[in-house]
Amino acid sequence: MDRIAGIINLDHEQDMMDELTYFRCGAAVPFAGRYRMIDFTISNMTNSRIESVAVFARRKYRSLMDHLEQGKAWDLDRKRGGLFILPPDWNDPTDISKGDLQHFHNNIDFINRTLADYLVVSGSQNICNINFQDVLQEHKKADADVTVIYSKVDELYPEHQRAHKLDIDENNRVTAIHNDHSSTNVYMDMYIIEKDYMYELIEKCIAHGCSHFFLDGIKAKLPEINIHAYEYTGTHALINSIESYYRNSSKLLDATEHDNLFKDEAPVFTKIKNEAPSNYTETSSVRNTMVANGCVIEGHVEDSILFRGVKVAEGAVIKNSIIMQRCEIEGDAVLENVILDKDCNISNGKTLIGAPEKPYVVAKRRTM
Repeated sequence: MDRIAGIINLDHEQDMMDELTYFRCGAAVPFAGRYRMIDFTISNMTNSRIESVAVFARRKYRSLMDHLEQGKAWDLDRKRGGLFILPPDWNDPTDISKGDLQHFHNNIDFINRTLADYLVVSGSQNICNINFQDVLQEHKKADADVTVIYSKVDELYPEHQRAHKLDIDENNRVTAIHNDHSSTNVYMDMYIIEKDYMYELIEKCIAHGCSHFFLDGIKAKLPEINIHAYEYTGTHALINSIESYYRNSSKLLDATEHDNLFKDEAPVFTKIKNEAPSNYTETSSVRNTMVANGCVIEGHVEDSILFRGVKVAEGAVIKNSIIMQRCEIEGDAVLENVILDKDCNISNGKTLIGAPEKPYVVAKRRTM
C-alpha cells in the first residue's frame, strides 16, 4: 500500500474572524461544541491511515500548540512519524525563499525523511469528513501530477468569494483555476502530490523567487501538467468569517447535517478533557441545543450550542447563540444571536442581541 504523509499549511489562512482570532489563529477556533477547527483536518488524515503530519504555523500559534500537544488525541504520539508542529525557524543565512515556501524550504527534512510516497497538503478552514485514500486511488488511476479536491456547492455565500474556483473538463482535468464569484466549483484548499515531484517543484519555485507554492508551483504550470479534480460530495463548510462560522455552526443543530459530518466509521477526534456530565435542574428548559459535558443549566436555552463547562443561571434566556467554554450567564440575562468566546461572564439582567446575519460577538475573558 502506498503511504501518505500530511502537511497542514496555515500560512496563507487569514485570521478574518474578528474577536475569535484576536488571540489565536483560525485553526484553533473552537467549533461544534467541543472541537477546534484543525481537529477535522487532522482527523481526516489519521482516519486515512496517515501516520506523519506536519503543521506549518506562522502567527498566533500558542493556543494551537497547547491544544495539539504531542498529538495523543489523534494517535500521533509515535516513535516513528507522528505530529510535528513547525513554527517559523528562519536560521539558514543562505535561504532566499519567501512566503509559504519558507516553510517548505526550512522543513524540507520532514519531506525528505518521511517514508511516504505521496503528500496531502491541506488548510484548516474547510470543514469536512473525507478519506484521502479514496483521493489517492483516483489520483493514481488518472495518472495525475496533482489532484486537487473541490466541492460543488448548491448555494454561493460571501465566504466563497475568497476561495479559488475550478474549471473542469469531461475527463475531470482542471483547465483553469480562478476567482470567478459565479462559479460553484469551490477548491477546498486540499491537494495530493507525489513526494519527489513536490520536492522538484519546491526547488524550482525558490530558484525563481516565488512566494506561494500552490499558486506559483502548481497553478502556474496548469497548461503543462495534469491537474486532476476530485469532487468531494459530503458535508462541507468553508469558514473564514464570523458570519460563515455562525451559519455553519447553526446548521449542525440539524440532525442530518450533524450525522453527515460526524460519522461513526470516521470519527472526529479532539483533546480529551474529563468532566462530569451536564446537569439540568428542575428550572431548566432546553430545546434543539448541542450541549457539551460539564455544563450546569438552570435557565432557558434553545437553538444554541454550549461548549464545555458553561453555566446558565435560573431566569437566563439564550436563543440562537454559541457559548464557548466556561462562560457564566447570570440570572435574567438575555442572549440572542450572540457568540461568546471562552471565559466570559454576562452579568445579571444584561441583554445582548445580534442579528442572524451579523451576530453579536464578545471576545474571550470579557465581563459584561
